[in-house]
Amino acid sequence: MSKTELTLEAVDAVKGIAVEAGKRILDIYQKDFDIYEKNDASPLTEADLAAHNCILDGLKQLSSLPILSEESADISWEERKTWSKYWLVDPLDGTKEFIKKNGEFTVNIALIEYGEPVFGVVHAPALGKTYVGWVNKLAYVEQEGKQTPLQPSINDGSETWRVVGSRSHQSPEINKVLAQLGGTAELVAMGSSLKLCCVADGTAHLYPRVGPTSEWDTGAAHAVVLAAGGKVTELDLDNPLNPDASPLKYNQKASVLNPYFMVTNKL
Repeated sequence: MSKTELTLEAVDAVKGIAVEAGKRILDIYQKDFDIYEKNDASPLTEADLAAHNCILDGLKQLSSLPILSEESADISWEERKTWSKYWLVDPLDGTKEFIKKNGEFTVNIALIEYGEPVFGVVHAPALGKTYVGWVNKLAYVEQEGKQTPLQPSINDGSETWRVVGSRSHQSPEINKVLAQLGGTAELVAMGSSLKLCCVADGTAHLYPRVGPTSEWDTGAAHAVVLAAGGKVTELDLDNPLNPDASPLKYNQKASVLNPYFMVTNKL
């Protein structure tokens, strides 16, 4: 793969890298594992590092593009701001879900071009699911060798809103968002980047995020949502379904923290 070209072969190769990283994670998931502490006091397991090394090795063989991973995030803004295209990686999203052993954790690999995710793979190894999104090209979830096209679910306001939310990081501000929707809402709890995928596959109508996230938490699943026909925008707490909200962007500032955001079908 060149710096400017994405092909079906490259898509399959990245999917294979994510699946291989998932196998490394499951090797540790199925036994007792050590837990370390990151600088921000969040848990870091052996699985994070095993997946990180697997993904970096695979991507470096595939292309010469720079890589930003959660586990190697100490790249200066002076360097990052020169990147027009790069890989954005979260080797293990949902570390708390991993530690709880509920299966809701993912491997995330995204290709970002000029601030926008154009391709992403979200692999949930414990669930045996892999979401793939190539914007304007393809969007599917693969399970047991079967690929099912992704299509977000539309709610015209006549049915209960299915709203996906964090299992481990719920915020009281979610109530303000739900109150603005009108009608009734059912909150569906889910961990990791699978929350965005729930909108992409129609399991949920909306995913309002009113808690902290970093760009690597969302990049791959954001691409899946876009490829499926949905959108990810900055969240307007007073008008959560604002059709003119700004799209979520990447690598536009020194901080890698996202603003609050909303994931929806194109309303």
